[in-house]
Amino acid sequence: MTARYKRILLKLSGEVLMGESGLSIDPDVIARVAEEIADVRKQGYELCVVVGGGNIFRGISGAARGMDRATGDYMGMLATVMNALAVQNALEKMGVETRVQSAIPMASVCEPFIRRRAERHLEKGRIVIFAAGTGSPFFTTDSGAALRAAEMKCDALFKGTSVDGVYDADPKKVASAKRYETVTYDTVLSDNLKVMDASAVALCRDNNIPIVVFNIRERGNLARVLKGEATATVVQAA
Repeated sequence: MTARYKRILLKLSGEVLMGESGLSIDPDVIARVAEEIADVRKQGYELCVVVGGGNIFRGISGAARGMDRATGDYMGMLATVMNALAVQNALEKMGVETRVQSAIPMASVCEPFIRRRAERHLEKGRIVIFAAGTGSPFFTTDSGAALRAAEMKCDALFKGTSVDGVYDADPKKVASAKRYETVTYDTVLSDNLKVMDASAVALCRDNNIPIVVFNIRERGNLARVLKGEATATVVQAA
């Protein structure tokens, strides 16, 4: 294990759970992602997870269609709870102890977010999945992930996406886009590089939490990135 990272937070977009099937939650994709998470846990890492809700509902899209923004955001938070439960189910089928903690209390479904309880779960070797973002509208799950990474004193925030790092332009649209090996928080913010939303990047900068951006769709990539053997971009201080 790299001494640099012991406790990490893995941020997954909701779209990652869709796969190619068109289903909002593809059981095969969730099983593969859960297998990668379980493998990393077996290597001794302490692991927190935050899953977005864009595969089910996105608050900003609802607001764009005339829905009240706060209402749309609350609906999006509930979508993240559904995703968290799906990931928990897949992990526990593999024998991995998991707890879901929601920023919006729903006692019949999962635990409320309590920082000290979450820390205790991690110390006992459990994976903690944080749901419902920050619990407040107008904040994205990226901001929720950065907040939880800071609260849990994580060594890094790993963002699993469909590209292998941070580029100076959209690599799917611009063939000559250049990938960064490392880039500073301030460059990400000033150049609007779309790694995460600005408040999430600023929160990681203020707490000196590196953001590691990598392709989660490639099988086994999470473990390889942790070992320094895969392509990724690290957002860090200058």
